[in-house]
Amino acid sequence: MKPYIVAITGASGAIYGVRLLEVLAEQKIPVELVISDTAKIVIKEELGTTGDSHLKGDSHLHVHDFHDFTAPIASGSYPTEGMVIIPCSMGTLGAIASGLSQNLIHRAADCTIKEGRKLVLVPRETPLSAIHLENMLKLARLGVKIVPPVPAFYGARQKVEDLVDFVVGKVLDQLGIQHALYPRWVGKTAHSLYKR
Repeated sequence: MKPYIVAITGASGAIYGVRLLEVLAEQKIPVELVISDTAKIVIKEELGTTGDSHLKGDSHLHVHDFHDFTAPIASGSYPTEGMVIIPCSMGTLGAIASGLSQNLIHRAADCTIKEGRKLVLVPRETPLSAIHLENMLKLARLGVKIVPPVPAFYGARQKVEDLVDFVVGKVLDQLGIQHALYPRWVGKTAHSLYKR
């Protein structure tokens, strides 16, 4: 199986990226991981850990330095299934929309777009300015999937973990990866079936 690239940038919401890594590890899906310098600070602040510390023993995970332009994922010739940036800062989103490659995350995203592979961005910002919206529209027109971390509250979702799983499940949906992280909506009377 070709790997997925997962990038975590310095926006709030590091829990989304870490949870995605956990789910991919559970399914033994190979991952090429890049964590930005600022993301490391945010992960430590929000979760009290490093993003990959609890996955160190996972043989399906390969971690790349944020500044390493010699990494395999810096080339479109390296085969991958696609890429997720979760969470995606507006600086990263803007750089990708402008075709800038100032670090490995930018370059890997540029390669993903030019090779016609799946790219999913999970932008974490509110409110959104016209600049943010224009950048997202530009990327969406190129086929990039924009998945804002907006949780659903149907299905008796009560815990923070449930809300995180809903967002991560939506990302997995865009990648075509099977999961059972949230209940599928099947009608207005179905919610009672999902109470925990």
